[in-house]
Amino acid sequence: MRRYSLLFFLTMFLIGTDTFLVSPLLPTLAQLYHVSTAASGWLVSAYAIGYAGFALISGPIADHFDRKKVMLWGLCAFALATLGCGFAPNFQLMLVGRFLAGVSAAFITPQVWASIPVIVDKGQIVKVMGYATAGLSVSQLVGIPIGSYLAAFSWHTPFWVIAAAAIILLVLLYRYLPTLTFSTETKTGFWATYASIGHQSNTWPYLAAYFIFQTGSFTVITFIATWFTHSFGLTLTGVGTAMIAIGAGNLIGALFGNRLVTAIGLTKAFLIELIVLIAIYIILPMVHQFWLAECFLTLSFVLNGCLFPIFMTTLQSTATQARSTISSLSNAAMYFGETLAGIIGGWLFKTTPNYLGIAWFAALMIAIALSLYARAGLFRTKQH
Repeated sequence: MRRYSLLFFLTMFLIGTDTFLVSPLLPTLAQLYHVSTAASGWLVSAYAIGYAGFALISGPIADHFDRKKVMLWGLCAFALATLGCGFAPNFQLMLVGRFLAGVSAAFITPQVWASIPVIVDKGQIVKVMGYATAGLSVSQLVGIPIGSYLAAFSWHTPFWVIAAAAIILLVLLYRYLPTLTFSTETKTGFWATYASIGHQSNTWPYLAAYFIFQTGSFTVITFIATWFTHSFGLTLTGVGTAMIAIGAGNLIGALFGNRLVTAIGLTKAFLIELIVLIAIYIILPMVHQFWLAECFLTLSFVLNGCLFPIFMTTLQSTATQARSTISSLSNAAMYFGETLAGIIGGWLFKTTPNYLGIAWFAALMIAIALSLYARAGLFRTKQH
């Protein structure tokens, strides 16, 4: 059991770290490739487009093959794409490399969630799921700092290190993960699964709200390093250090956010956390001291850590017979949101002062998401 917990933790940690790796490199890569800040945001969007587009088909494909083989081939492609990014001589090839890395990741992470219920005892499923989730949370904590610290040696280094780690993980999964072939009786048709979800009244409003929320949230996340560099004069290592505290907020929220849910109920906790997050982003552009910006952003990450399991719980509750498909759709929604964040955020950063456009755009997106949940009747229910 510990072996599988460690393997899935490392898998989610690696993919999660790569997701956040590029953000602190944007100022350096923009200067290296002689592109604008707005254009550099496409390096985030390219990865997200690749992941989001292929997340919708990777699950059905894996249902007809050995999930272990799908995961291994995905990791192999991921390592090659990331290694290629480290050698990219121009902006166009870097975009291609990031896109292919996203495509590859879409064939890796869904297999983690689908495999755990198959290879672990029923009583240990939640525990092992927790280890996998922890890998993702820790990657959010250290992904940006890792990129910053490694880039202090060279901009190539972060990509090369991630590629090497992927190869090591590939060997470990090949050696210790069992064959994961599913019987034909458990297979469901591609379109039949999506059709069944379409009959659920709240699925699409909840997915739309989640997508809108992530668009606003990732707009803030993507350009924190750029804001700290431009407005507060932080170096790459300075940004990395600052992001440790901010990222720790996310982990704290993920670990302890359930206490508020237990105390006042899921829907009340959800509503309060969304409202407080909106207020933080409205105030954030008015901050002109680095330490205060750091505090506000750390608090926002605490709230994001609290909100993630609530988002997943509400989404899963809409279609209990198609949980894997809901997970794939939520991943796609998140990465499509990240795609828009990279495009819109670059333009907002360029055209508005002191993070104003980005923070207020995020506040607006979260407010729209809240209204969609309200219209779907989420906050009228006493408990989920």
